[in-house]
Amino acid sequence: MTVRITSDPSIMGGTPCIAGTRIPVSTVLKVVAEYLSIDAVLAEYPTLNREDVQACLQYGADQASDRILPVRRTA
Repeated sequence: MTVRITSDPSIMGGTPCIAGTRIPVSTVLKVVAEYLSIDAVLAEYPTLNREDVQACLQYGADQASDRILPVRRTA
């Protein structure tokens, strides 16, 4: 299994990035959210590949599912 997401305090202050780049996961997620196309991300960032983008999407999903959100009761 290839490690695609790394966090190194000496690179981008420890922000999770695509391994071997200074491209933050959050940037990739924002571009996917704006363009709604992995192909658009690959065109914008030619050093990335489809597996990198998929890893970012999985990372985002994992982070979202790890959060505990308050539930408001309705009467």
